[in-house]
Amino acid sequence: MRGKLWPTLTAYALAASLLLVLSHALPRLLPGDFVSAHWQGGEVVLDADRTADLRERFASAESFGGYLSALARGDWGRSLALGKPVLELIAAAFPWTLLLMGSAHLLSTLGGFIAGVEVAWRWGSPLEKGSVAAMSLLEGVPELVSGLLLLLLFALRLEWLPASGAQTAYAGLAGTDWLLDLLRHLALPLLTLVLAYLPGNFLLTRASMLLVLTAPYLETARAKGLPPWRVRYRHGARNALLPLVTRFGLRFSLMVTGALVVETLFAYPGLGRLLVEAVAQRDLPLARGIILFSSLSVLALSLGVELLYRRLDPRVSHGC
Repeated sequence: MRGKLWPTLTAYALAASLLLVLSHALPRLLPGDFVSAHWQGGEVVLDADRTADLRERFASAESFGGYLSALARGDWGRSLALGKPVLELIAAAFPWTLLLMGSAHLLSTLGGFIAGVEVAWRWGSPLEKGSVAAMSLLEGVPELVSGLLLLLLFALRLEWLPASGAQTAYAGLAGTDWLLDLLRHLALPLLTLVLAYLPGNFLLTRASMLLVLTAPYLETARAKGLPPWRVRYRHGARNALLPLVTRFGLRFSLMVTGALVVETLFAYPGLGRLLVEAVAQRDLPLARGIILFSSLSVLALSLGVELLYRRLDPRVSHGC
C-alpha cells in the first residue's frame, strides 16, 4: 500500500509547487493596480510623476526565491488597503468561514444521507416520488435567489433574524447571550447553504442506495432476521456512503468560492467577503494570500479525503 501511495503524494506535491509559482506570477498579469483603484477617477487628481511614484512604491519586484523564503517565515506581505499583515487578516476571517461552511456541509451531508437512505428504502412510494421531485427542483435554485428570499422573509418582513454580520456590534454580550446572538446571525447564511447543498447529497445517496438494495448480502441479512434499521444502515447505507465521502471532499474544497456569494449577501466577515473586497480594491497581496491559503487548504483536504476513501474501500489501495 505504501508503494501505491507515493504517486498520489508526488502528484499533490507537484500541485502545491505549481500553486506557489502561479501565486507569485499571476498578480503581475492582472489588469489594474492599487493606485488606479484608489486615486484615479476620484476627487484627488494625481499628476503623472506622482502616479508613477506611487505605482513604484506599491509594486512588487520580489524574486520567486525571496517570495518562498518570506512564506516560510510566515511573512505573507501586508494588505495595501488595510495596512495589516495578510496572515493576520486571514487568521481573523478564516474561523468565520470555517464555522459557516463547516456547519453547512456537515448538516447538508448528514441530512441528505439519512433522507436519501430512508427514501430509497421506500422506493416507488408517493413519499419517494414527491421527495425526488422536490429535491430536483430545489437543486436548481441558485444560492443568491434562495438567500435573497430568506433575507426578505425572515430579516426584513418578519424581523426574526438579523440581516447581516456575525455578531451584534458593541453589545457587550457574554456567555449564553453571546452564543445565541452568534447563532441568530449564523442562521440565514447557514440555511441558504444547506438548501443549496442538501438536494445533491440526497439525490446521490438515494441513487447509490438503490444500487445496493438488490445486492445478495442484503437478502442474506434479511434472511437472518436482522432488524430493518440494521439491514438498512449497517449493510446497505454503509456501501452507499463512499460516493458521498468523495462529494463531501469536493464540495468542502470549494469552501471559499462557495462562500463568496453568501458572505457578501449577508455581510458575513469570512474569507469570501474579504476576497471580494481585496479584488475590488486591487489589493493584490491580500487577494494572493487568500487564494494561496484557500488552494493549499483544498489540496490538504483533498489528500485527506483520498486517504479516507482508501481506508473505507480497500479495493482502491490495492488497485482492484
